[in-house]
Amino acid sequence: MSVSLDGSDSMTSNSDHTILPPETVASRLKLRHRKRQIATIAMLGLLVFGGLIWYASYRSPDTSTTPNHQKANKVIDDAMQSATPVTIAPVRQDSLDVYLFALGTVTPLNTAVVHGRVDGQLMSIAFTEGQMVKAGDLLAQIDPQPFEVQLALATGQLARDQALLDNAQADLARYRKLLAQDSISQQLVDTQESLVRQYMGTIQADQSGIDNAKLQLAYTRVTAPISGRVGLRQVSPGNSVRSSDANGIVTITQLQPIGVIFTVPEDALPQVMKQLHTGNRIPVDAYDRSQQKKLSKGRLLAADNQIDTATGTIKLKAEFPNANGVLFANQFVNVRMPVETLSKATLVPTAAIQRGAAGTFVYVVKADKTVVVTPVKIGPSQGDVTVINNGVAAGDKVVVDGADRLREGAKVEIIVRDTSTASSSDAVRNVPHSGEMKNTPQPRMQGSPIWARYLSVRPAT
Repeated sequence: MSVSLDGSDSMTSNSDHTILPPETVASRLKLRHRKRQIATIAMLGLLVFGGLIWYASYRSPDTSTTPNHQKANKVIDDAMQSATPVTIAPVRQDSLDVYLFALGTVTPLNTAVVHGRVDGQLMSIAFTEGQMVKAGDLLAQIDPQPFEVQLALATGQLARDQALLDNAQADLARYRKLLAQDSISQQLVDTQESLVRQYMGTIQADQSGIDNAKLQLAYTRVTAPISGRVGLRQVSPGNSVRSSDANGIVTITQLQPIGVIFTVPEDALPQVMKQLHTGNRIPVDAYDRSQQKKLSKGRLLAADNQIDTATGTIKLKAEFPNANGVLFANQFVNVRMPVETLSKATLVPTAAIQRGAAGTFVYVVKADKTVVVTPVKIGPSQGDVTVINNGVAAGDKVVVDGADRLREGAKVEIIVRDTSTASSSDAVRNVPHSGEMKNTPQPRMQGSPIWARYLSVRPAT
């Protein structure tokens, strides 16, 4: 084996193939091995040096010296140093009506299926479908001729029997004179008296027949039994009608007044019955399905006499004047009924209430414009306001909008709401939408503060 002059391993040189001595080969191999060791040590040194530089940079005072979770807290702390824009509202004290809400069904107080009270051919219809009628109004006419004939027959029968009675009474008068002269026997007089009484009974029967014929003739005029709105007619003129027809001629539904049946939880029954027993008039409001439009205002009429054990509810019935006619039979409505009035209740906007692992709380703004997390115990809610039983007092200012960006001790910047902005988020940031449509500003009651719309609860009357 030989080593070439350029250091490559070979049995001979490239030029003269001269065999080198073993000592020369060993020295060259040793030199090459030393170079490789030096290169390896240099690379390790560079790696160690780079690591030291990175470590020194990481521990430098110019950068963060905290772990990642502490760095995140530092970012939050830095953010807290800048004020967060929020909208606030004061806690106020006022009376509040507590309402029960339920789904109700409009139920007419009276419904009548109009039948012909006599059998016959329907001659005419005197109503328009959907028309409002009053009790006694003519609805239809049944052919009266058969009943007029019956009346004439009964009248003739009465006239004949009346003539027989008159003749029997005349004979009785003559018989009594003859009996006084002792010309006839008493038995003959008694027989004649019995005949007179018989004719008198016949006259009464004939009169009853006349009355019945007149009644049947009157029934050919089909009139409205109740006041209300007529539905769609079930039969057309020319058809025969019977008093036993299931559908009748038409159905009348009383709409003014009208009832609404709804259910409430049995837990609310004591409050309801207390007001019913004291004779208080409990108002009941009916709203449409969206609960935005008030349809009618009525009063509670009665409560059912038993609780439904399957649902734990009880049926209540309310009466509505329905003067505008907006309530229809079997219509579904949302019912609102006050059951209690809370006097001097502590009220906050419902939007101010936050929920966390520890329960419900609000952000109270202090005088230095920092917030403090205040746990609260909430009561009933009505619309945009909620009753606070414990935690805050009247006059405290709570954050209504922007609470999602807050934490304990955060600084805030109070933003006044502009009712002409498109959304609450834009109102906080004061950044309008590009190409947005301007909303009509909401009117504000004279003398009311900015936060008045959050506490739009009328004092209980």
